[in-house]
Amino acid sequence: MSDLDSLLRFAVDAAEGASRLLEAGLHEVRTLVEHKSSSTDMVTEVDRAVEAYIVDRLRAERPDDGVLGEEGSSSPGTSGVRWLIDPLDGTTNYLYEFPAFTVSIAAEVDGVLAVGVVRDPSHDETFHASRHGGAWCNGRRLQVEAPPVLASALVATGFSYVPACRTRQATVLAHLLGDIRDIRRAGAASLDLCWVAAGRVDAFYERGLQPWDYAAGTVIASEAGAEVTDLDGRPPSTDIVVAAARPLADAFRSRLAEAEAAAGPP
Repeated sequence: MSDLDSLLRFAVDAAEGASRLLEAGLHEVRTLVEHKSSSTDMVTEVDRAVEAYIVDRLRAERPDDGVLGEEGSSSPGTSGVRWLIDPLDGTTNYLYEFPAFTVSIAAEVDGVLAVGVVRDPSHDETFHASRHGGAWCNGRRLQVEAPPVLASALVATGFSYVPACRTRQATVLAHLLGDIRDIRRAGAASLDLCWVAAGRVDAFYERGLQPWDYAAGTVIASEAGAEVTDLDGRPPSTDIVVAAARPLADAFRSRLAEAEAAAGPP
């Protein structure tokens, strides 16, 4: 693999620089608010400016790398390294000044997720991890603890911006809720995955995420000792992402699969 330390240093520095842009623009009046997949799925000039900042740095410092960004940046690259960028995960939260939004940057090396950085400016926390290098938050090593039984598990999830999908997701949750401790909904998948790594929730699941939504958080949660998979234990995908500490993961996936089946086809 490429020098993961250098990739990690770049990602941390770029995420922290991008975070300062988010903080600077937080209280300003938005001059551009557009919609994407639905009337509740928004993008602002801040999303685009922050992505441009990160991509410009990449082009200057690592011009041979590939890029896939939420706001449209895309190039294949020739180095074997591809960056997956979510410049503002939690745009709705940001617009409402609800303190749950991040900059999320991941690097794949030869198609394998290898580096992840998630910067949470509201709480001044930088989560980062590299393959086989452990997961960290502000210099503190993250290691998931032995989780509770399923009935005592605190579970995070998220919902689609498409009303019909969101309605079905609520049905799945209704089938699941009686078998877990409670549910938490932050509105930023990258943060949910980092919170699994930090032990702030015991598990996370969500359908319909994009690669830039879960790439960095997947590296961080995995390096902290969680399993991040689909419902069948395969790698996570745009269909569904499920994360839990290993002793809990099998039971959680099994119960979630039952809840999904009871809700009918997605």
